[in-house]
Amino acid sequence: MHSSEIIGWFADIGLPDRPTVGGKGGSLGELTRASIPVPPGFVVRTAAFERFLSALEKDEPIRSRVEALSAHELEEITAVSEHVRARIESAPLPDDVNSEVLAAHSELCGRDSNSPLAVRSSATTEDAADASFAGLQDTYLWVIGTQATLKYVRSCWASLYSVPSIAYRRRHGLPEIGVAMAVVVQGMVNARKAGVMFTRSPLTGDRSVITIEGAWGLGSAVVSGEVTPDRFVIAKITGEISVRDISDKHVQHLPASGGGVIEVETPEHLRREPCLSDAEIAALKDIARRVERHYGRPQDIEWAIDHSGELRLLQSRPETVWSSKDRAPVAKPAENPLQHIMKIFGGRR
Repeated sequence: MHSSEIIGWFADIGLPDRPTVGGKGGSLGELTRASIPVPPGFVVRTAAFERFLSALEKDEPIRSRVEALSAHELEEITAVSEHVRARIESAPLPDDVNSEVLAAHSELCGRDSNSPLAVRSSATTEDAADASFAGLQDTYLWVIGTQATLKYVRSCWASLYSVPSIAYRRRHGLPEIGVAMAVVVQGMVNARKAGVMFTRSPLTGDRSVITIEGAWGLGSAVVSGEVTPDRFVIAKITGEISVRDISDKHVQHLPASGGGVIEVETPEHLRREPCLSDAEIAALKDIARRVERHYGRPQDIEWAIDHSGELRLLQSRPETVWSSKDRAPVAKPAENPLQHIMKIFGGRR
């Protein structure tokens, strides 16, 4: 299991490697090296994307054409997006990239080459502390076989040129030369229940609690908003559960035979049943605290529990909403600094 310029195994990478493995890849490597349970996997580094894109640009420019777009030219952005994505999805991989991805796939899956995998975009500009870039690229679940893996690696690269992604970069004036895509390939968790959790309240910003949201089946139903999840609020120190908001979880995402994910109706006896036991809530709280301590700041975490009860984390990224509010000044500058004090005490009469 050797990392190279093309392939980075989770055990060999961490947050400092984000320029070559993207935000998601760096985080999964960081969690692995911190002995926090994540499904095993590797990252197809940005060097592979750069070689692939360079080969395409010999025939026709891509980056300069995207950079020339205005954020307000939606029709132009859409046309360029469709054209570039079609080129990327149909072009062959460079020989060395192709062979290294196939070798890594074989090593990850072992004897069962049809082991289900998740193929996940990991852009170099996502999950940064000052940009909420996550979610603009694609993820493919329950990918089975080598050819499907190669296909979806290209699809992840192509999603860097989706309409929302191009529009985001043009709106923020990000130079295209610094934008690249790595791709995470990792074992799929056959989740009985899954969801997200925040190490501060997403509603109030309270850092003394952990909020857990979950539903039956794969976490994609929660992340996509197709199901209203159960919600639990737990005190970080005491473990007291102060909120148990149990929803009607009418649908769930499950693996489809032959690959991919299907949406099915949740069995009637599970729809209004809490998806998590108190013991599972406590285990999630403990691992969330470990992750927050490791990173030293509030986190937004994806989790899954399989049919045997084993807990795995699928991602951890900095919480951005309340953290950005924390960085904002609490009062406008005043010519006389004493005015702030006078306002404070004046309000307490």
